[in-house]
Amino acid sequence: MHELGVTENIVNIALAKAGEAQASKVIQINLVIGEMSGFVPDCIQFYFDPLSKDTIAQGAVLHFELVPAQLRCRNCSTIFHPQDTLWACPKCRGQSVEISKGRELYIESMEVE
Repeated sequence: MHELGVTENIVNIALAKAGEAQASKVIQINLVIGEMSGFVPDCIQFYFDPLSKDTIAQGAVLHFELVPAQLRCRNCSTIFHPQDTLWACPKCRGQSVEISKGRELYIESMEVE
């Protein structure tokens, strides 16, 4: 249910930025969501519709760009994508890794009238 608060923030940011641009309508919002962010695009869409009702963002299309998880080995600096639950480095087999991509959640751009 944490998508409710996040979606509320997305609507508020979109409305504020549209206001700054003196837009009359928000047509599309382009969101970047990391695979490991814990946010589900369908849930964001589900909350967006009622939260944007009676605003200039009502009816806006949400476009989701999904960013796959990417890890970096702390031992040898190899960058790799995890395989299922296997997070060991494919080069040195080290298990000390950090997430370098996949936690993102932000509005990349918007289309307005």
